[in-house]
Amino acid sequence: MSIIDFLNDNSKFTFSFELLPPLKGNNFSKVCEIIDNLQEFAPKYINITTHHSENIFRENSNGTLTKVNVRKRPGTVAIAAAIQNKYHITSVPHIICKGFSKEETEYTLIDLQYLGVTDLLLLRGDINKLEQDRIFSHRSHEYTVELINQVNNFNQGIDLSGNFFQKPETPFSFGVACYPEKHEEAINIESDIAFLKKKIALGAKYAVTQMFFDNQKYFEYISNCRKIGITIPIVPGIKPIVFLDQLVVLPKIFHVNFPEILKIELQKCKTDKAIQQVGIEWGIHQCKELISAGIKNLHFYTFMGTNSVRSILKEIY
Repeated sequence: MSIIDFLNDNSKFTFSFELLPPLKGNNFSKVCEIIDNLQEFAPKYINITTHHSENIFRENSNGTLTKVNVRKRPGTVAIAAAIQNKYHITSVPHIICKGFSKEETEYTLIDLQYLGVTDLLLLRGDINKLEQDRIFSHRSHEYTVELINQVNNFNQGIDLSGNFFQKPETPFSFGVACYPEKHEEAINIESDIAFLKKKIALGAKYAVTQMFFDNQKYFEYISNCRKIGITIPIVPGIKPIVFLDQLVVLPKIFHVNFPEILKIELQKCKTDKAIQQVGIEWGIHQCKELISAGIKNLHFYTFMGTNSVRSILKEIY
């Protein structure tokens, strides 16, 4: 079954989650630990993030610095295939514009088709710290709609050069991201939703939201989407807070806000353990309110918070 089939089946509540490939030097057992911790709740699919290489500076013996391009995490393709093979759970690799050339994307699509991984999440990706991408911007896609067009062409058996090849037996199906509190570069929420509608017109089957902590923001976003004819499933993205520094980091990086009642409780916390408990309690509150409003599918961002996600799921299943 494709992801959209799961999302359109409203007979019961289901959940999915997103994980990061382990840092270089760790093996697949690190991924298995996360999945094993949540498997009893029967996740319908697992998203795997994609990370481009990064430039770092290494000091030479003479005191000068040399810029080195490094990749800190293993490829998403291999992990997606390994998960699907071991657990028989649908894997959804992230395919991103930034940090990857169009040619690299095409090879990734070829590999995924061969491995039977045909659900994707198409994203622009992190636009920060990509000096090489700025220099060679013509090599990669600038926006998600361009990436969508490449995937659509691949589904039709057209490669980057415009040559024809045998169409995939199972075409890729894909979702996209959306932002209840507006993408950082959008002029306003209306223009942001208009871009989402364009992605849907090009074939996006569903959308997964950026993390949010105020359900009212999500409900307002859904209402605004429906008013302009967007009918695809829009899956809420839930992130339990687990560390004190996330009070600053999450709003800064992801451009989200904490509702006042949550902010007051978080500011009382003096330790990570205390803040983790508040994060679990707020996650339970968020999920129960969403489910009571008729939401049948929830998506969890597990980064460093797998145990918190497990505690939340225990209360809502």
